[in-house]
Parts: sequence; structure tokens; C-alpha cells
Amino acid sequence: MSIKINRIESILLKEISYILANEVKDKDINFVTVTAVDVTNDLSYAKVYVTVLDDEKKESTMSALKDASGFIRSQLFDRVDMRNVPELTFVYDESIAYGKKIENLIEEIKNKEN
Repeated sequence: MSIKINRIESILLKEISYILANEVKDKDINFVTVTAVDVTNDLSYAKVYVTVLDDEKKESTMSALKDASGFIRSQLFDRVDMRNVPELTFVYDESIAYGKKIENLIEEIKNKEN
């Protein structure tokens, strides 16, 4: 991974987070946290990893993000100094839920030992 791609990923993470928090007016996109952005080497595609505060609304939020990706990309054209802004694909980040599951298992083992 080059320094340029790492820099672009961090800029996109910051800007997409700002756009989701302040520019998008869709009520389904509330309390979305952008955890990471992975950009391909040719800078044409970007996977945006997100988490949702309310797991019950995960499906509707992911659908709303998919629908809003064109708007978010157009906002990125104005904010980021790039020749081509990558196509955005939103992916639900399972790592936080997985971490909670592991943490609960460790706590359960500790409680059984005591």
C-alpha cells in the first residue's frame, strides 16, 4: 500500500463522515459511523465500511446508503481535490459486533472460573 493511497483513504474517511453527519438529510442514515475506507490501487473503487448504532435498522440504513452514494460522491467532487472520485460501495463492518461477541465469551469464561 502506498502512502498516496493511505492519504486518500484517510481524506475520504474524514469527508464521507462529515457528509453523512451534516449533508445527507435521509432519516434512515442516522447514527452511521464510518470505520474504514479501502481504495483500489487504480483509485476507481472505494469500499466504505460503516457501522450502525441501531442493529434493527441495519438493512434500511444500508439500502439508504446505497441510494445516497451518488449524492455523497457528488459532494466529494466538490470537497476533495482529485481528478476522479472513486465509486463508493458501502459495506457493513462486522468487526465491532465480532469484538463484542469475543468480549462476552471471555467474560463468560471468567465468571465460570470464579
